[in-house]
Amino acid sequence: MKAYDAIVIGAGHNGLVTACYLAKAGLDVVVVERTDHIGGAATSRELHPGWLYSNCSYVCSLLRPEIMRDLDLPRHGLQVLPFDGGAVFMQDGDYLASYRDHDAHRREIARFSARDAEAYDRYSVDVLRHCRFIRPLLMRTPPDPVSFKPRDLQELVYLGRKLYELPEAEMYDMIRFWTMSIAEFLDEYFETDVFKAKLAISGIIGTALGPYSPGSAYVLLHHYMGEVDGNSGAWGYARGGMGAITRALSGALEEFGGEVRTGAGVDKVLTHGGRTTGVVLDGGEEVAGKLVVSSADVKRTFLKLVEKSELPESFVKQVKNFKIRGSSGKVNIALDGMPHFPALPEGSTCVRGDMHFTDTVERMERGYDDWKEGRWSADPFIDMMIPTTVDPTMTAPGKHFMSCFVQYCPPKLATGEWTDEDRDAFGKTVVNQIAEYSPNFKDLIRHMEVRTPRELENEVGLTEGNIFQGELTFDQLLFNRPVPGYAQYRSPINGLYMCGSSTHPGGGVMGAPGRNAASEILRDLKQPQDMSKAYGVL
Repeated sequence: MKAYDAIVIGAGHNGLVTACYLAKAGLDVVVVERTDHIGGAATSRELHPGWLYSNCSYVCSLLRPEIMRDLDLPRHGLQVLPFDGGAVFMQDGDYLASYRDHDAHRREIARFSARDAEAYDRYSVDVLRHCRFIRPLLMRTPPDPVSFKPRDLQELVYLGRKLYELPEAEMYDMIRFWTMSIAEFLDEYFETDVFKAKLAISGIIGTALGPYSPGSAYVLLHHYMGEVDGNSGAWGYARGGMGAITRALSGALEEFGGEVRTGAGVDKVLTHGGRTTGVVLDGGEEVAGKLVVSSADVKRTFLKLVEKSELPESFVKQVKNFKIRGSSGKVNIALDGMPHFPALPEGSTCVRGDMHFTDTVERMERGYDDWKEGRWSADPFIDMMIPTTVDPTMTAPGKHFMSCFVQYCPPKLATGEWTDEDRDAFGKTVVNQIAEYSPNFKDLIRHMEVRTPRELENEVGLTEGNIFQGELTFDQLLFNRPVPGYAQYRSPINGLYMCGSSTHPGGGVMGAPGRNAASEILRDLKQPQDMSKAYGVL
C-alpha cells in the first residue's frame, strides 16, 4: 500500500494552501475531501441551471497577498474584482451610501453629520494603526509563553518590542480596543445612528456576540486587515465566484505534484505508538501517511476523528470548552432581473457593493437578543450583495445572483433541533425584509437556497455553522487558539497537525493558518532547503 508523505483532511482553502506548500517543497501529498467537490466554504456551484452560486463565503479581501504570490494564483485563474459602494436603507425611506472615493464618502457622511465627517478621518487612522500592529502577526506562529525554547523566547521578545515601540497612550488604547464592544468604540467617534450601524456590521459578522458585547471591537479589526490590489480594508468579488480561489489553489497543487480525492470522507485518524500512520475513509479504505494535517475545526478533529484514548484528558477538556457557537445563516437567490430599490437614485453604484437594512445599533442588539432566546432574528441583519453587478460570469446577461448573509441564527432553536419547516420560515423572514425595500423583489425570484447552522454543519462541515471555526474573542486568540499549549499547529499526537481556522490567526478566507501550518511541518521535517523552495525567501 502506498504511503503518502502527508494526508490533508479537507479541500477547503486552508487545507489546499497547506497541501500546496508541502507539495511545492517536494512532499508527496494527497488531500481527502468528503464531498464530491472541492472548496469547503469557498465554492462556486450551479445549484439552479444557468446560475453560479457563491453559496457560503461570498466576498474576498483577507486572502493573504503573500500566498497569492508564492503560489502564483493569478496564473491559475484567480482574479479579484473590487466593488464600489454600498448602502444602508433606512426605515424613514432615506439611505446612507458608501463609496470607495474618500471625498465622496466624506460628503455622504456630512449629509447626516458634519461632526461625523470630520471624525471619520481620525477613526480611519486609529483603526489602521491597530491593523498595522496586528497584520505582521498573521503570518507568524504564536509563541508559547511558558516555553523556554529559543524560538519562543525570540517571538516573545518580538511581541514585547512591538508593544514597547508604541507611545504609552497608544498602548493603553490598543489594550482597551481589544476588549471593548464595537458599540462603545464607535460612540467615542460618531453621533449618527445609521453611520454607527454601518460600521458596527464588521464587529458582529460571523460571531455569537452583539454590538454591545465586550470583544466585538476586535472582530471589526479582523475584517479590516484584508486588502484588494494593495488597498487596505478593501473588499472584492472573486471572478467566477468564491470557488475561483480554491480552483486556483487546486491548479497550483496539481502543478506541484499533489492530488485531491473527492468523495473521500475521513472516518478516523489512525495512530500507532502515539504517532499517526494515516486515515480510514468512510468506506473503510485505509490511506497510509507519515503525516496527517486536519483543516477541520478543532472539535471535529479531536472529538470525532481521533480516539479519545489517544489524547490527554486535559486536552480533551480544553477542546470541549473551545467556543464554537453558530450565529449565522445564508440565503442564496437566483433572480430573473435586477431588483429595484426606490430609495436609491437611478444608476447608483451602491448596488455593486454591500447593502443592509439595519439602520441602528439597537436593532442589531435586539436581533442578538432573539439569538440568545433560541430564535432566529425577527428583524435580522442582512449583508446583501449582488455580485453579478460586477462579475458577469455567474449568470446570463440580465439575470442576477443575490447573496444574503444573515445574523442572528442559532445552531439550536428553543423548540429543539431545526426542521425543514423552520428553515423555510427563516428564509421567508429574510425575503420579507428585503421586499420591504424592493417592491419587485419577490417577483424576480427563480430559485432559493436557504442554509441555517444545521446545513452549514452538515453540508460544509462547520461545527454549529460557525464560519470562523471558533469565536474570535480575546481568550481564543494568538497562543490561546485553539487551546493553550497547542497554538503552534501541532497536537498531542506526533505527526498530526492542524491547519484550519480554529488555529491562529482565525477565520475568513485568509489562508494564513494553512501557510503557517505548512511552515511548522517543514520545520519539524528539518528540511530548510525545501522550505526555501516553498516560500522563496524566509
